[in-house]
Amino acid sequence: MMPSETQTLPAREKSVQNLIFLLLCGGFVVNGIVITFIGPMIPVLKAKWLLNDSQAGLFSLVQFSASLTGVLLSSALVSAKGFKPAITLGLAMLGIGFALLNAPTFALALVASGIYGLGYGLATPGTNLWVGESYGQRRATALNIMNLAWGAGAISSSPLAMLTVRTARVPLLLYIVGAICMALAVALLQMPFGKPPREEESSSEGRHSKTAGLQVAVMLGILFFVYVGTENGISYWAADHARRAATWSTNTFTLAPMFFFAGLLGGRAAAAAVLLHAKEVHVAVGGILLAAAGLSVFLMAHSPLALFGGALFAGLGLASVYPIFIAWLSKWFGARARKVGGVMFALAAGGASTMPTLVGVVSRYSASLRIGLLVPLVGCAVMLCIIALLRPQIRD
Repeated sequence: MMPSETQTLPAREKSVQNLIFLLLCGGFVVNGIVITFIGPMIPVLKAKWLLNDSQAGLFSLVQFSASLTGVLLSSALVSAKGFKPAITLGLAMLGIGFALLNAPTFALALVASGIYGLGYGLATPGTNLWVGESYGQRRATALNIMNLAWGAGAISSSPLAMLTVRTARVPLLLYIVGAICMALAVALLQMPFGKPPREEESSSEGRHSKTAGLQVAVMLGILFFVYVGTENGISYWAADHARRAATWSTNTFTLAPMFFFAGLLGGRAAAAAVLLHAKEVHVAVGGILLAAAGLSVFLMAHSPLALFGGALFAGLGLASVYPIFIAWLSKWFGARARKVGGVMFALAAGGASTMPTLVGVVSRYSASLRIGLLVPLVGCAVMLCIIALLRPQIRD
C-alpha cells in the first residue's frame, strides 16, 4: 500500500466516525424532545383525564420502567451485535411511541409512553458508550457535547408543548418528531459503526480499570440512580409546581421545564470547555452544590421570575454531572465498561422511574408538591456524600 493510501484510510475512518457522531447528536435532540415532553403536558393531561398527582406520576413510572427493560436489552444487543442494532431499534421505537401518544384514553397513552420509554432505554446507553469508547481522552468533552444535543431537544419540548396546545397542533408535532426519529434510524442503519477505536490506556487509566471493583461499582451505581432520578424528579414536576406556586394569566407556567433544560444546555456547553482545564470531581461537586441552591430557590419562590430563575440554576448545576459519571465509568472499568454499563444504565432508568413517582406520592400524602420536591433535594445531598466516599478513586 502506498504511503498516501495509508494516510487516507485513517482520515476516511475519522470522517465516518464524525458523521456517525453528528447523526447520534441528531438522535439525542429528538430523544430529548420525546422523553421530556410529558413534563410540560402534565397539567393538560391531568385536566383531560381528571388525574391526581399519584396517577399523573404513572407516566414517569411506565416510561422509565420500560426504559429499564430497554437498557437490559441494549446491554445484551451491544455485547452480541455491537452498537448499531440497539441504537437504530431504539430510535425507531422512540418515534413510534411518540406518534401514538395522542391516544383517546389514559391507559393507551400510558402504553405509548411505555413504547417510547423502551426505545429510550435501547438507544441511550449504546450512544453514550459508543462516544465514551470512541473519543478516548476526550470522552468527557465529547459526552458533554452529545448530552448538549439532548439538552437542546429537552429545552425545546416546553415551548413546543405550550404552542401546540394553544393552537391544537399536538398530534401534528407528535407525527413530525416520530418521522424524524425513523429517518435518523434509517440513516444510522447505513453507517459502518464497526468497533470504536480505543486509545491505549494511560498508566493512570490502566490502574483504575484493574483496581475498580465491586465497592466502586456499587457507589457509581448509586450515583447513576440518584442523578437521573433527581434530574427527572425536577423536570417532570417543574411545570405543575410553577402553576401552583404563582398566579398566571396564561399557560406560561408550562415553560418552567424549559428554563431547567436551558440551564442543562448552557452548562454543558460551558463544561465542554471547562473540563479541558479543571478536574472532573471539582466540576461535579460544584455543580451539585449549585443545583441544590437553585432547587431551593425554586421551591421557595412565589413569582414567575424567581421560579424560572431557580429552575435555570438547578439545571445549570446538574449540567456536567451525568457526562462526568459516564466518563468515570469508561475510565475506571476500561473494556469492562460495556458490561458494567448495562447495570449502570439500568440503575439510571430505575432512578428515573422511581424518584418522580415518589415525588407524586409524597405530594399526595403531604398535600404539598413543594414537600414532594424535597426528594430531588435529598438526592443532591446523597450524590455529594457518595463522591466524598469515592475520593481515593478519583484522586489522580
